[in-house]
Amino acid sequence: MKKPEHALKLFIRFALAKEAITYGMELMLALFNIVQGVISTIMTAAGFSLVQQTTLPQEMVDTIESCGFFESIPLWAVTLIGGLFITIMSFILLMTVYGRFFKLYMYTALAPVPLSTFAGEPSQNVGKSFIKSYCAVCLEGAVIVLACIIFSLFAASPPVVNPDAAAVTQVWAYIGELLFNMLVLVGSVKMSDRIIREMMGL
Repeated sequence: MKKPEHALKLFIRFALAKEAITYGMELMLALFNIVQGVISTIMTAAGFSLVQQTTLPQEMVDTIESCGFFESIPLWAVTLIGGLFITIMSFILLMTVYGRFFKLYMYTALAPVPLSTFAGEPSQNVGKSFIKSYCAVCLEGAVIVLACIIFSLFAASPPVVNPDAAAVTQVWAYIGELLFNMLVLVGSVKMSDRIIREMMGL
């Protein structure tokens, strides 16, 4: 280094990188708390703090209660098939959400390695990419909350049930609409990482 200002610049960069590594956990938690505040604001504005109860249409309840033993056998079959699909989609949904938690843990645990790249000018892009990727993983929670809001709006409007139709037809129509709503929810949650990465240019 021929000039003293170059040495001073490298020393300042090294000192900042050392502080970023030392207080990496605090930096990660600060970014997480900012995004968590955004998610909490979305949930409060959407009314997620209040528990809402979903009920079956009364016409469907009356039709099912009036069925005899042999008429209820097809209802059991339809309910079992619908319950199987709902269970599978619930597992996919839970695995996606838990996968995001594990990504947050991994990013936080390995944060000192990419943060140390701020010490060198040629390698500082690695640190910048890490910060952007970590913010993207945190923001996936906002997309998941928005997907749940969309699902709750679909589920809040009960399907129109024809009271003159057979009980199996009514139940199949109800389960079919519920499965469609859950497919929208699972698809939106699975796309959360791609949506955020496209927004942040990653």
